[in-house]
Amino acid sequence: MPLTVSIVIASRNRAAVLATTLGAIGRLDWPRDRFEVVVVDNGSSDDTPAVVGGRQQAAAGPLVRYVYSGRPGKSLAVNTALTAVRGDIVAFTDDDVQPDPAWLTAIVGSLEETGADFLAGRILPIWGAPPPPWMSPALYGVLAVPDNGTVRRSLSAAGGVMPIGANMAVRRTALDRVGGLCESLGKLDGTLQTGEDHEFFLRLLNAGYRGIYEPSAVVRHLVPPDRLCRSYFRRWLYQNGRDVARLQRSYPTPARTLAGVPRYLWREAVQDAWATVRATFARDRRQRFAAAVRLAWFSGYLHETATASGLRRAGTR
Repeated sequence: MPLTVSIVIASRNRAAVLATTLGAIGRLDWPRDRFEVVVVDNGSSDDTPAVVGGRQQAAAGPLVRYVYSGRPGKSLAVNTALTAVRGDIVAFTDDDVQPDPAWLTAIVGSLEETGADFLAGRILPIWGAPPPPWMSPALYGVLAVPDNGTVRRSLSAAGGVMPIGANMAVRRTALDRVGGLCESLGKLDGTLQTGEDHEFFLRLLNAGYRGIYEPSAVVRHLVPPDRLCRSYFRRWLYQNGRDVARLQRSYPTPARTLAGVPRYLWREAVQDAWATVRATFARDRRQRFAAAVRLAWFSGYLHETATASGLRRAGTR
């Protein structure tokens, strides 16, 4: 039997960009009767229902289904959509993404060829404004546009490539076993909380599933101008450091620790501090900022580790 695909998109009050995304999905070269699009509206007050309704009426397009989830939180919304999917493969993307026409062809072909259970695709940026002079590719992950190159490779916890919600796919059999996204993690209005994709990735690996990075499965992700400011990067990385520290308590590594922190992170922090000094003297704005915000990430990790340690000590009294 030919494999079928369900594309899942969560959206909240972003009708204009969602319309562009659905338009791009309508131009995919995958057979129309072998995929569906499930859009979950996470409590929107704009024209999101009308945008989805317009696509539902398009005679030549794929099946588009509208699901409503009033409880705030992207992870909750995605999990609501997962109760409705029908495909053999579930492909995740965002409401501000434009997939290449061959996106689903590449996803299904790679999973069939490699026998992998899940997949991370390649993400390229659509710049909403010219990148500032302090921007460097080392920071692209903060903007959910981590271009991991043109070579297919296996995924591992230490491999440097992690699936993220803008472009990943999972076999339905694996999804049914491990469940959806962790609902205590992920985006909420007014916060920069992350970690839901990272936790999902670790859960898949711990369950014995194999992942692949497929560079031919390409999407382009909008980078809005309001994220191209240094304060956003500092705040995002600090919060991500806290989120990763929480995850490592649930998925510990065998690394040796100092004050509850893996020793390799202390070494990297020293290297980043020295890199900041060198880049300052060299007047290299890109390297200086990249190293400085890595230290912001480390301070978030330290904060979360110290907080958890204090709570554990208080609980033993």
